[in-house]
Amino acid sequence: MTISHGVDRLSALIDRFRIRAHVACVEGATAKPNLFITTSAGDGEGRPPLEALIFRPRDGGSLCASGSVVVAAQVELGGEDAPLSLALPEEVRVDLSRAPALAAVACVLRDELETPRCGRQAAVDRLCEVVVIRLLRYAMETGAAGHGLIAGLSHSQIALAMVAMHEAPERTWKLEDLAEVAGMSRTVFATTFRDVVGQTPGAYLAQWRLIVARQEIASGLPLKTVAGRVGFASAAAFTRAYQRAYGHPPRADRRPVLEAAE
Repeated sequence: MTISHGVDRLSALIDRFRIRAHVACVEGATAKPNLFITTSAGDGEGRPPLEALIFRPRDGGSLCASGSVVVAAQVELGGEDAPLSLALPEEVRVDLSRAPALAAVACVLRDELETPRCGRQAAVDRLCEVVVIRLLRYAMETGAAGHGLIAGLSHSQIALAMVAMHEAPERTWKLEDLAEVAGMSRTVFATTFRDVVGQTPGAYLAQWRLIVARQEIASGLPLKTVAGRVGFASAAAFTRAYQRAYGHPPRADRRPVLEAAE
């Protein structure tokens, strides 16, 4: 399904859960790579073309490939709670001959990696981040996930409601409000959202709010401020919801250095 022009399905997620990549410029420099770009076996004449991109968002390690690994990188999609990481399959494998937009950036990345220049490490790391963003676009365009966040963002109407929740978690969203944003009737929206995303709109919004809250608690913001930012009427209500979701109160997720500074 095509998404309306002007609706950015990824920026709110990427702004909050920063993509970080580190590319190995020498063999073994990346301890546990989870993104690989390979070449075909080739015929021994000239440089073989790029063949595949393999991404394992929640795991890394060695790779068995028919050709050679020309890029190995360690990529983080924002930590253990990052929705994009959890939404992707265990392994995403893309035939680069069928993904020209992704292949174009992968080629620039390989060229930069193979030619020593000033600022090479910074350049290849940033290029790898662009590769991952294009990979996420590809996953949405091709339906790489059966249900969940990626599937929801791939749906022309459900995506509109999801982006609205991502951008304004503090708003008191009612089912009819989200259905109106999606341009659907209340009943059809609720049923379609559950079928595509795998949970109700209310459950998704509650989960998103707590994911955002956990990140902001870790950054050192006061509990009352965080509660207001994610749509809770009081710090007490927020603490109860947080305890139910994570098994401990919000304060337990504050970084020790921040606690010591208070």
